[in-house]
Amino acid sequence: MTDEPTANKPTKGALDGLIILDLTRILAGPTATQMLGDLGATVLKIENPKTGGDDTRAWGPPYAETPDQNSDLSAYYMAANRNKYSIPADLSSPEGQALVTAIAAQADVVVENYKPDGLRKYGLDHTTLCAKHPELVYCSISGFGQTGPNRDQPGYDLMAQGYGGIMSLTGDADGPPMKVGVGIADVMCGMYATIGVLAALRHRDQTGEGQHIDLALVDTQMAWLINEGTNFLTSGSPPQRRGNAHPNIVPYDVFGAKDGHVIIAVGNDAQFQRFCVALDRADLGGDARFATNSSRITHRQALTAEIAKTLILRPMQDILSRLQQVKVPCGPIHSVADALASDQAQARDATVRVPHNGTTTKSVQLLGNPLKFSKTPVTYRRPPPRFGQDLDALPDLLPGLTQAKPKCD
Repeated sequence: MTDEPTANKPTKGALDGLIILDLTRILAGPTATQMLGDLGATVLKIENPKTGGDDTRAWGPPYAETPDQNSDLSAYYMAANRNKYSIPADLSSPEGQALVTAIAAQADVVVENYKPDGLRKYGLDHTTLCAKHPELVYCSISGFGQTGPNRDQPGYDLMAQGYGGIMSLTGDADGPPMKVGVGIADVMCGMYATIGVLAALRHRDQTGEGQHIDLALVDTQMAWLINEGTNFLTSGSPPQRRGNAHPNIVPYDVFGAKDGHVIIAVGNDAQFQRFCVALDRADLGGDARFATNSSRITHRQALTAEIAKTLILRPMQDILSRLQQVKVPCGPIHSVADALASDQAQARDATVRVPHNGTTTKSVQLLGNPLKFSKTPVTYRRPPPRFGQDLDALPDLLPGLTQAKPKCD
């Protein structure tokens, strides 16, 4: 983490030269297009002048302070919209349709998250644009996908978490279903979209053929049920909420200490033996009930109770020091403030300051991109834009654009 604005790096990004037509809003689509922008692509974000742009511009406070005291830079919006240009266009008007159609003619990729067939009446759907431009990669993100009985249902992160099963696994064992603390269904869908776009671009570069990518929040949510999903498919037994405990590893949980909480993540039998010795509980290591991970799962409650009564008597740092010395995975539970201020976060640029002339502070602080490239590093070339600020820049961004710019009322 740095207090100084992050300098733009001269190295070209891996996706330098690609034009992304961004017809997305909220989080899933913007996450994907921000990632493409971080990798060097030029992202043209189309925003509706009738609504003031992306819905999340109003999802505050907090907001970045702006000279006109009319900030449209909510923290939520800024989380997924750097490295983009904001272009105002009303898709319901002939002028807006003509402008976006002209941009699509020069784009490499279109990403949209309207309801299925929602763009057809504007001539901006995948069937129309891909027929005109066979080399175009067109990614559609929706709640339930372009097919299936629920295709016309709206898609929001909370609904996807509920429908896709993750809420049934999250929370205390005796508590209600619980969503993950951030919009993880949206974010993961955005990551799948990024992967899909990159794979389709690889195919296009080899064959000259573009294609349509159909991606759904619920589909991706189910795909990252990971071991809990395959646990069910293998055993037929519905997964249960276990709080912080792991369904397939014991002990792998959060435990109370004398002055707080610690994470214990014993991954194999050898680590378990070292864990027991380090905490002066060699008796647990010699107990046949706990000799293997499978037997520890069978006797989960008994073992967890013994560990809990041992750790509650010791200070956090004593527990962590003892286990770290014998290479047993363990750790603290940071607040967001602790995590972002940690020495590890500072060393790895977990947060960055990006210059922003549209704010009173002249910069905004954002979460950094975790990708570390040796040849084509991620760059922070543009801050999250104010609404509609880049309409006049279109001729420079797309020299071949002949469509007259619409007025932004």
